[in-house]
Amino acid sequence: MNQHSSAAAAASGGAAASAGASASVGRRDVVTGREGVALSAGEPGAAEWWRGAVIYQVYPRSFADGNGDGMGDLKGARERLPYLAELGVDAVWLSPFYASPQADAGYDVADYRAIDPMFGTLHDADALIREAHELGLRVLVDVVPNHSSDRHEWFQRALQGDRAARERYHFRQGKGEHGELPPNDWESIFGGPAWTRVPSAGLWYLHLFAPEQPDFNWEHPAVRDEFRSVLRFWLDMGVDGFRIDVAHGLVKAEGLPDMGSTDQLKLLGNQQLPFFDQDGVHEIYRSWRAVLDEYPGERIGVAEAWAPSAERTALYVREDELHQAFNFHYLNTGWEAEPLREVIDESLDSLGAVGAPATWVLSNHDVVRHRTRLGGGHTRGRAASLLMLALPGSAYVYQGEELGLPEVTELPDAARQDPSFFRDNGQDGLRDGCRVPLPWTEEQGAGSYGFGAGGSWLPQPAGWGALSVAAQTGDPDSTLELYREALRLRRERPELGAGEPLEWLPAPEGVLAFRRGGFVCTANTGAGAAELGAVPGELLLASGPYDGGRTLPGDTTAWWVGG
Repeated sequence: MNQHSSAAAAASGGAAASAGASASVGRRDVVTGREGVALSAGEPGAAEWWRGAVIYQVYPRSFADGNGDGMGDLKGARERLPYLAELGVDAVWLSPFYASPQADAGYDVADYRAIDPMFGTLHDADALIREAHELGLRVLVDVVPNHSSDRHEWFQRALQGDRAARERYHFRQGKGEHGELPPNDWESIFGGPAWTRVPSAGLWYLHLFAPEQPDFNWEHPAVRDEFRSVLRFWLDMGVDGFRIDVAHGLVKAEGLPDMGSTDQLKLLGNQQLPFFDQDGVHEIYRSWRAVLDEYPGERIGVAEAWAPSAERTALYVREDELHQAFNFHYLNTGWEAEPLREVIDESLDSLGAVGAPATWVLSNHDVVRHRTRLGGGHTRGRAASLLMLALPGSAYVYQGEELGLPEVTELPDAARQDPSFFRDNGQDGLRDGCRVPLPWTEEQGAGSYGFGAGGSWLPQPAGWGALSVAAQTGDPDSTLELYREALRLRRERPELGAGEPLEWLPAPEGVLAFRRGGFVCTANTGAGAAELGAVPGELLLASGPYDGGRTLPGDTTAWWVGG
């Protein structure tokens, strides 16, 4: 049997006005516990809350529309916070809501200290943070440090010939007789070359994503100073931490060497690349950790780091760096017992070696929803969810997965917003399918199943109401009530979350079985029933119809106690 221990200068345009608004709301040094009791720094309950937390991702444009314009916003999200508190999560992570031209759904930031008018104002953000804390929910916000918008003040100054501003990005001479070729062969994650030429300057600039997203030069001190200032701005607003977008991309290999590959996109996440997961990123995150540690209440940093291995991912969460890193290796594993066991072992071993908790995630705003991705429909999706929530460490829930929402695969081309959809190659352009606004009511009403009075920015499928919060609330067989019960048990049982280590138990082929103290989880990944041999104890919860006997149905996860 195997055992495992669970294991952040110069401001951008508009910063002065934004800073004034921040001063009006004030710095806050009090954080809140899950039960809604205010906790000052150092009190019991505040320490290392993140090790076993369930963190719910809100994609603001698709969560709830508070002003009726068809686009989700901070007002709508604030109004729905009681739903999240009742669901039983510990924290809310909000995807970007900063001032942005929206070339990539807000991941092209023009001002890191301002709210885009489509989402509201700084006062809306302040109200959301305050009300979340009153409900016992911590708040994480996205920070996007790899690149800015091409509308950012620095980049606009660079285009106008400001040499100091250019040095904050990657501007280079092109190759060829007249500089007509890109400086190197790097490809954009969205497809096509990672370089765009500025004819008026005779130079090219680097963008690992869309041309509207120029990469910062993190070797420049002003960039490093700026982002430490940005972190402090939001920490002073009261946020409890940051999810760091493209955390692995900030530092590029010296000299920006050619890849020599014609199919670079297939290498992503599989091997070390000259533009991703360079060792120099860790110095940056050590400086960010020092900023986070200036503030009370265990403010945290979470890396979105696509690294080639679990061991490389673990480097981001060493004791003096960040607190968590997304476990994409788990997300990318199919619904098969042996591969799942291998990635669970690998994750717990590598993260435990640096004293960090594992994180588990099945869905997010960039991937096909797991109910669809894993195959097997809602039955398998529920089983995968219950397995994930039983593992040691912290879990991330993407909005709508608690409703069992499938991927929307039949959006009309005219409705699509994902920039990769409009590129010649690269990603499949289907990220819109997991971003369709949530259904809150059974009736379509104004055209959005309760999302808002003005329709929805992406069309919701017919029949979406049957999956709505209203339709599922109180139905003991619904996915929503399954999540509510699982999260209740996870809070109440000390073995779960960051509690007890995992010990594998003997199990039939296709079944995962493990013990955590007095708790046992069994997950049948096969389509057919499996004989457990002995009942592990008293049945606490099952992902589907099951009487607690020795025959565990296919695509079913069960929780037990007292065996």
